[in-house]
Amino acid sequence: MTRPTQDRTNRFAFKIATVNGTGSASANTLLRQAIFRMGIPVSGKNLFPSNIQGLPTWYEIRVNADGHVARTPRFDLMVAMNPASYARDIAEVVSGGWVLYDSTRPLDRSLLRDDVTFLGIPFAALCAEKFAGVRERILMKNIMYVGALTALLGVELDVVRALLSETYGRKQALLDSNYTAIDVGYEHARAHLACPLPIRLERMDALADHILVDGNTAAALGCLFAGATVAAWYPITPSTSMIEAFSSFAAKYRKDPASGKRRVAILQAEDELAAAGMVLGATWNGARAFTATSGPGISLMSEFIGLAYYAEIPGVFFDVQRVGPSTGMPTRTQQGDLLSIVYASHGDTKHIALVPADPHECFTHAVAAFDLAERFQTPVFVVSDLDIGMNDWVVPRLRWDDTYRPDRGKVLDAAALERVEKFSRYLDSDGDGIPYRTLPGQSAKGAFFTRGSGHDRFGRYTEDPPAYADVMERLARKIENAAAHVPASEHIPAAAPATVGLIAIGSSRRAVIEAQARLAELGIHADFLRPCGFPFAPDVAGFIAAHDITFVVDQNRDAQLHHLLIMEAGAPREKLHSITHFGGYPLPADAVVDGVLAAVQAAAPVEPRRRIVEVHS
Repeated sequence: MTRPTQDRTNRFAFKIATVNGTGSASANTLLRQAIFRMGIPVSGKNLFPSNIQGLPTWYEIRVNADGHVARTPRFDLMVAMNPASYARDIAEVVSGGWVLYDSTRPLDRSLLRDDVTFLGIPFAALCAEKFAGVRERILMKNIMYVGALTALLGVELDVVRALLSETYGRKQALLDSNYTAIDVGYEHARAHLACPLPIRLERMDALADHILVDGNTAAALGCLFAGATVAAWYPITPSTSMIEAFSSFAAKYRKDPASGKRRVAILQAEDELAAAGMVLGATWNGARAFTATSGPGISLMSEFIGLAYYAEIPGVFFDVQRVGPSTGMPTRTQQGDLLSIVYASHGDTKHIALVPADPHECFTHAVAAFDLAERFQTPVFVVSDLDIGMNDWVVPRLRWDDTYRPDRGKVLDAAALERVEKFSRYLDSDGDGIPYRTLPGQSAKGAFFTRGSGHDRFGRYTEDPPAYADVMERLARKIENAAAHVPASEHIPAAAPATVGLIAIGSSRRAVIEAQARLAELGIHADFLRPCGFPFAPDVAGFIAAHDITFVVDQNRDAQLHHLLIMEAGAPREKLHSITHFGGYPLPADAVVDGVLAAVQAAAPVEPRRRIVEVHS
């Protein structure tokens, strides 16, 4: 039987297979939090079905002392708790790995593998012995496998018990049940199995000043700090938890201390189109307002998005992307909305979009989005995805600068209007493409008619071609000018001079950085550029020009970022090579490494020093 010989301490991945609706999420979260508190770089990916109960669900945990915690398709250990997915789950374990399963009933012999060690613990029988009710037995079975993993992987038991106390400290009976389940699983594993396994954990304390947070919560906090007082939405996975988080924050921090009245409006609309209209109505009146949705919601909002672009009304739209088209796979991740966001709505439109790479940037980009929306008087999109939005990520602690003041843009108040001879809403008097605006009720001199129909630079209705073209050309110039104001691109140079480039956006960042390191081991040095916003800043075209070939990594079928670089950054098609990954699971480094190797070998067949096995979805 093959056994790993290298030191696997703090370098492995395992997967937990359970049944949706059995309460395993709390157990898996407990495990990931315990590893985080040991200071070990860790990631957790929740792969769950879109139905409420009954189908298989998985939770993947990867630890890596070097910080490479992007999703991996290779698992050293499978916690197989769902008989319905036994065959698939056991097949995913690497040769030399382990399978932890419920041995209350014997495994079918057809499932056994000679190259994998099976670790049986009679979880169901132990739960029947220790707990009374059916529901409690189901729930505690999950906690019991956490206890077994605590022994098998070397998780610090005191850390696990402390987390349980923090969670259930006010519910003594529940806390006692959890303690019992943890102890039973832990002691049984130590008594009957070799503990710990060669894949094991050891405290690192490498995560000082870091937090565990999901992107939707971080984005909601960013909205709060940016001064948002209006949120309008219609529920849709995977964005719903963002509004829920904002509601929770607002209940505490948007309340008048004297009167107890809330100073926030959170409106659940009848559909996404109505939600978009509510946001624009609020921002037109001077509030900072936003909505959170996903791809299907953006489709429904498109009519109002076009109005906001043409009538020049600020608004912040969060798109937490999921797999499309149509209903698609609502609980899987993808970067499939990029083109639909950039050109949302009919006619000639183009929008500012910010693309965060993790929850930390969800926080900072949320604040930036409100400032950009008001400065440029246009919709601004924050485009994350399900992986960022709903999974907890380890990121640097969120910081806030108390000197921050919102950028309200070019707004004329009553005093300023008194100094203006005549106010014209769409007149570019400064030459920067941005007209001045007023807020309703400030002064009769600032009144104007907001037009979604054809208008000239003075706000007057027109169907005259030159007058219409004059406004449209200014709008295009205004959005182009925003390139200098979106968050700066991230450059990660190779360790040695490189003629190869890598470009990716958003949640692809960690996988590409890992791929960059693995390619360097093979003698292929590549610089990495991550645009953080659209329109593209000039450095994007400069990066492509500076490299012989640039690989563009997309998490969608149609290579949307690749095409956008050609259309909007002027990139020569022959200098770009597309790598796509679009199965619905987060991008693994394997997809990038294999894509680069295949292209390099096709161009000039060579024997790489070490071949990477292709095992990605």
